Amino acid sequence: MTKLARVFGVLSGLVAAGAFAGSSIAADSPTLSKIKSSGTITIGYREASIPFSYLGPDQKPIGFSLDLCAAIVERIKTELKLPNLTVSYTPVNSSNRIPLIQSGTVDIECGGTANDKKRQEQVSFSVTTFVSQPRWLVKADSGVKTASDLKGKTIVVTQGSNAIGFAQTANTKEQLGLNIVQAKDHAESFLMLNTGRAAAFMEDDILLAGLKAAAPNPDTLIFLPGSYAKVYYGLMFTKGDAGFKALVDDVLSKQMASGQFEKTYTKWFTRPIPPKGENLAFPLTDELMERIAHPSDAVD
Repeated sequence: MTKLARVFGVLSGLVAAGAFAGSSIAADSPTLSKIKSSGTITIGYREASIPFSYLGPDQKPIGFSLDLCAAIVERIKTELKLPNLTVSYTPVNSSNRIPLIQSGTVDIECGGTANDKKRQEQVSFSVTTFVSQPRWLVKADSGVKTASDLKGKTIVVTQGSNAIGFAQTANTKEQLGLNIVQAKDHAESFLMLNTGRAAAFMEDDILLAGLKAAAPNPDTLIFLPGSYAKVYYGLMFTKGDAGFKALVDDVLSKQMASGQFEKTYTKWFTRPIPPKGENLAFPLTDELMERIAHPSDAVD
């Protein structure tokens, strides 16, 4: 039986038992029990992961993942009979997001986090909400046209990002002799690229596209040709909480089936977005459309 099948088996059992009602559902989920007793759900968000999770013009968190989590919050309000549920927001970064989930400080991370087998040993993920691929971003006037042009140069990745592994693998396989440095967050990595302290910034394509679009002069930055393995994003929460995962996956899967998920995607990826009205022009990929048709948290 697949992991997704087990999850929806739990969901079916909860529904059949009438567990999705008031205190019963809380008893089946440590996370929901904590939310019910405290009257608060704590959402982790990123400050610069455009368009998934970032600070808007009023310095409040907005983005694609936040909209998905808003629907989950509404479901929790209904199931736990908590119409006045308080939503608390906690900023997270690549380094502390997993520890904050593990400690229970954050109930669900609504950012742009990649689901992989190593992370699955520490936390759980929802069904896939996005499919990305790591790429190199460089300055257009740098003379760097391909990855081989980076030989011997300093490149930057964000601390705690899965891009570190991709950069190290590329460095070894392509014998690039890179000096790989790690910045504390995407904003600092992007700053290092723009100030010339790094010749290239490796990160998932959509995150780089968001940073590029929001830059004062987007045309001064270009992607190098080629990409690496597919990366599957999901909402992240505590490991082993089958009841909470069942609820989260049910909300997302129903949005995918109804067309609401695609509408939310269109809002953030193919239309002008805050703060500057930039359009990422990033239409649905075949890989994500497959996951919308067949929701799953499976990774390669």
